[in-house]
Amino acid sequence: MLTRNVAAPPSSLCPILSHDWHFQVSDQLLFPHNLNPNLNRATRKIKGFRLKANFWESIRSGILKNNATQIVEPPSTLEEEEEPVPEEFVLVEKSQPDGEVEQIIFSSGGDVDVYELQALCDKVGWPRRPLSKLAMALQNSYMVAALHSVRKFPGQEGNEEKKLIGMARATSDHAFNATIWDVLVDPNYQGQGLGKAMVEKMIRTLLQRDIGNITLFADSKVVEFYQNLGFEPDPEGIKGMFWYPRY
Repeated sequence: MLTRNVAAPPSSLCPILSHDWHFQVSDQLLFPHNLNPNLNRATRKIKGFRLKANFWESIRSGILKNNATQIVEPPSTLEEEEEPVPEEFVLVEKSQPDGEVEQIIFSSGGDVDVYELQALCDKVGWPRRPLSKLAMALQNSYMVAALHSVRKFPGQEGNEEKKLIGMARATSDHAFNATIWDVLVDPNYQGQGLGKAMVEKMIRTLLQRDIGNITLFADSKVVEFYQNLGFEPDPEGIKGMFWYPRY
């Protein structure tokens, strides 16, 4: 298990950094411990908050000590205060000698077609899941991040070719905890730092929402990749527990 616990989000967003990586299917539970070491200012602030609290203390942060009384305000009913604000921006832009331009666009508004997602899962070798359940999983996620390739051809204004090349999603209790699921990138676009940038952006968004306990699953082949993103395996000896139907 890898771990990362954060008491409060950084005061400002840091630029997304790109590094090479290769995605693998996940099955080990991990927790983020600190942000990318390149994100110096934000990382130092986050570490400072957590030096006085261990993992379980952060989980139990809603429990008051010494039987203290706390006045709790009712949660807001405004949807914009409950959900992350959708974002969309150009992450990478490439120009070809013939004038063709390809943009890699990051978006977090849930703009994911289930048929495209299924085709992308096929490309990375994931087993197929029912489309109805895929759609339900996307709909019930707290955040859905996507990477699209948009190709623009010279002399063909308005004629663009758009395809899904990456996705990740997170579920959350909207207060303390979030889990990142289904991180995948088209094999033709792996090794360009796109998956790393996508996960980093998701972490920042969750921290902005004051959600500091973030977990995910990864197999042994990608533990180092997630450690470089600040995740720590098995914090304080904590293990992920799984229940499977026995039939």
